[in-house]
Amino acid sequence: IPRALAQIFDTLREQSDSLEYSVRVSFLELYNEEIFDLLSANDDTSRLRLYEDATRKGSVIIQGLEEVQVHSKSEVYNILEKGSDKRKTAETFMNAQSSRSHTVFTVTVHIKEASMMGEEVLRIGKLNLVDLAGSENVGRSGAKDARAREAGNINQSLLTLGRVISCLVERAPHIPYRESKLTRLLQDSLGGRTKTSIIATVSPATINLEETLSTLDYAYRARNITNRPEVNQMLSKREVLKGYSDEMDRLRRELLTCRDKNGVYLAKENYHEMLEKIEQQQKDITDKAQEMGALKEEMDKKEKLFEEVERCMIEKSREIQKTTEKLGVQEAKLVKVRDDLKKTAREKEEQQHLVSKHMQTEGKLGQQARKLVIVNDEFEQDLERLHNKLSKVKDIEGDNKDTKSDFTSSLEVMVGQMCEKVDKWGEEHEASCNQLGGNLKDQLAERRGQLESLAGKVVELIEWQKAVGMEHQQEVEMTGTDG
Repeated sequence: IPRALAQIFDTLREQSDSLEYSVRVSFLELYNEEIFDLLSANDDTSRLRLYEDATRKGSVIIQGLEEVQVHSKSEVYNILEKGSDKRKTAETFMNAQSSRSHTVFTVTVHIKEASMMGEEVLRIGKLNLVDLAGSENVGRSGAKDARAREAGNINQSLLTLGRVISCLVERAPHIPYRESKLTRLLQDSLGGRTKTSIIATVSPATINLEETLSTLDYAYRARNITNRPEVNQMLSKREVLKGYSDEMDRLRRELLTCRDKNGVYLAKENYHEMLEKIEQQQKDITDKAQEMGALKEEMDKKEKLFEEVERCMIEKSREIQKTTEKLGVQEAKLVKVRDDLKKTAREKEEQQHLVSKHMQTEGKLGQQARKLVIVNDEFEQDLERLHNKLSKVKDIEGDNKDTKSDFTSSLEVMVGQMCEKVDKWGEEHEASCNQLGGNLKDQLAERRGQLESLAGKVVELIEWQKAVGMEHQQEVEMTGTDG
């Protein structure tokens, strides 16, 4: 409140050279569904009555509410201290100075200025600063007797305010403003023609989690209310005087009617009740008219939106058609790429198969080559042994020839000397020669068999090499054909 009043006075002082202004404030509290003036005398505990403002729909008039004219911020601070001291507070388990009532601090600004035509005009602005008492858990606050009744009234008014907020958010046909004086006071601020702000006070403590969540939900629903703010109209001096004159004439006629008993005479309560019903009906008619206007505006918006959506749909359909054509081209390319990919994958599989077969063939050829090397080494060893044996046979044959020649020469020399022993020695020599010849024949036959067996093995080895070469050449030809 001090900051708001400071800003108002600063703005008015900046414009004080070109206009005249006056600032009035009022301070009331709503305690147990009764309205009290916090700026009245301390011993004044009279209850104020609430009436509908016939001149302005959605506004109320509080009979007997005192308005104090202020000229500076310090006067506002003094008024706040005076009203706060008179406000109902009490101690509970949760707060040493718990507020037991709702308060409304109203600032009314009258500005008089000159119009373009040189005529004096009047503008009236109003700022309502509302302090709502928090909802109270009787079990946790320890409220009893009168305090419990106060908590019940506070919670009842807040529940009614919550229902009003829910109906406004859900756009219900009937808004229960009249179920509580709090909602009647705030009617113009809830879905009316004013700008409304809400400040939610929460606690970071875990013990207050339920109250914090409830308050945040309350504020979230209140934020969805749609107000239709209106700029304050400039009233000329003539219009204001005319309005006051019409009001005085109306009051004078009613007074004469009361005095002369001329016309319909009603009890005051019935008359007010009838006025309230008429105002309620006028309000319903106005609401319906506004609702019809809003529906018409909404229908126009929907038609414009439909046309825009239809235009967007046509553009989107064209874009979709172009995109479909592009997609068809891309799909054709994708099919071609997929076929190429399959072909490449098949060729890759074939190459991998050929490589694996080549590797297997190379492995087999390596094994066969190693076997051939081993067989070749064995063959060379056998051939070397054969050559050694043949050389030994040649040496033996040479030795035999030498022995034979020596024997012949010795025989010729010793013929004369050994005539007597020739026959005996001849027989013995013949027998030994026969025995030696038989042994040589046996050895030669054995050597011949070995040589024939070795020659057969060599022939088989040569044929096997030829067969292996032919098989390798056929596999190479088949591999080339598959590739």
